[in-house]
Amino acid sequence: QVQLVESGGGLVQAGGSLRLSCAASGITFRFYNMRWYRQTPGPQRELVAGISSGNSTNYSDSVKGRFTISRDNAKNMVYLQMNSLKPEDTAVYYCNGGLGGSAPFWGQGTQVTVSS
Repeated sequence: QVQLVESGGGLVQAGGSLRLSCAASGITFRFYNMRWYRQTPGPQRELVAGISSGNSTNYSDSVKGRFTISRDNAKNMVYLQMNSLKPEDTAVYYCNGGLGGSAPFWGQGTQVTVSS
């Protein structure tokens, strides 16, 4: 059974930092491309950052230079370091994983709230 479990969300003031973690189980983690998405009230989830099985990374323009995605294959973990947080970063953040271009597995989400 595949599980992705996020942690690390919370309330932070603008300009502050948070580190999100995602623990994966039930998959051969090192082969998976991992991503962080976020969702504000509404139907769309925004892709925030991704890291491939080969450690290539990509970021949305809105977070580039402020957020860093990383992974630890020995621990089956993926992280999102978020610095210089802004109120518009407030959202539920979701961990996502899949092989190649697929994205079938999702975590339950963790709330990040940035106060002004």
